[in-house]
Amino acid sequence: MKYYIIAGEASGDLHGSNLLKELNLLDSNATIRCWGGDLMKKEGGVVVKHYRDLAFMGFIEVVKNLSAILKNFSFCKQDIDQFKPDVLILIDYPGFNLRMAKWAKERGYKVIYYISPQIWAWKESRIHKIKKYTDKMLVILPFEEAYYQKWNFKADYVGHPLVEVIENFKNTSNQSIKSSANQPIIALLPGSRKQEILQKLPIMLDVSVRFPQYQFVVAKAPGLYESFYEELLNKYNNVSSVNNQTYELLSCASAALVTSGTATLETALFGVPEIVCYKGSNISYQIAKRLIKIKFIGLVNLIMEKEVVKELIQDELTVENISKELDLLMNNQERKNKIQEDYYKLKNLLSKGGSASKNAASIIFSFVRTSLSKQ
Repeated sequence: MKYYIIAGEASGDLHGSNLLKELNLLDSNATIRCWGGDLMKKEGGVVVKHYRDLAFMGFIEVVKNLSAILKNFSFCKQDIDQFKPDVLILIDYPGFNLRMAKWAKERGYKVIYYISPQIWAWKESRIHKIKKYTDKMLVILPFEEAYYQKWNFKADYVGHPLVEVIENFKNTSNQSIKSSANQPIIALLPGSRKQEILQKLPIMLDVSVRFPQYQFVVAKAPGLYESFYEELLNKYNNVSSVNNQTYELLSCASAALVTSGTATLETALFGVPEIVCYKGSNISYQIAKRLIKIKFIGLVNLIMEKEVVKELIQDELTVENISKELDLLMNNQERKNKIQEDYYKLKNLLSKGGSASKNAASIIFSFVRTSLSKQ
């Protein structure tokens, strides 16, 4: 069978590669053409467009590169029509993929969406496009199944692919980060974009002064100059940094200060007690507060539907508040035990009795085979 997969980001390449692996195991005659990256290529996908060529972030950059974006849409449509897949599989990346879903559905292609856009947080109006232009939605967060049911649209919860990614790392990697003074390590994950790092990292670093008995290690974002970090880090005695070693860092950290996003979930799956840290410009925060309709910003808390880990947001993100909570994480055994107990429940929820990629591939393969038999 012929599969066409569109993943427009590094995370999509990672989860897409695991999906490819499972599809190839199920379908010995699979032909897979895709937008993705090196990981999908390694699993046998024919990559026709690399996600590096699709990374346009923010309104101004999108406007500046509008011509390139329109050419990508045009190329994608032509490539799909030439390939004539049995199914189009869209992985997250909603700005592009929802437009492609509309076009593909109107052309008569079967459309499956794997990893839902976070419409439950904002841009809920996208539900109407999803219902109209996708044949099947595969979701990776347990509450998303009920969310779609509320809109009279069936979604299949397959588990979270990060569970298998992290388990695979634990089973295959023997690398770890060592503290120069043999001190316990506190991981700092301040985000990937320059502006968000500048908002949060200086506050996180100031906390290190109050905990001289620990080594604070910053996970640097790819694509930012060394000088950018040096100016922030060089005045602190017990702070160091790593490049492209976030999982190695989390595998040996005693606690972590983590910006909101997928990193909060990764930290929990490594079993590391964490504090969720968020601070944006006041204008951005006020706008987001009015648009976003969720009780928590950390995925761990959202999934568990309670505050498992402390969230310090905007004005609450202070050296004093972080220090107080960090002291609890390091020295209060009851607090540590409760977090680990909740992490265990979280992992069971996300495992869904096995591999998310395997579950997703099985549903996709059965769906396509059934669709072809009806033709």
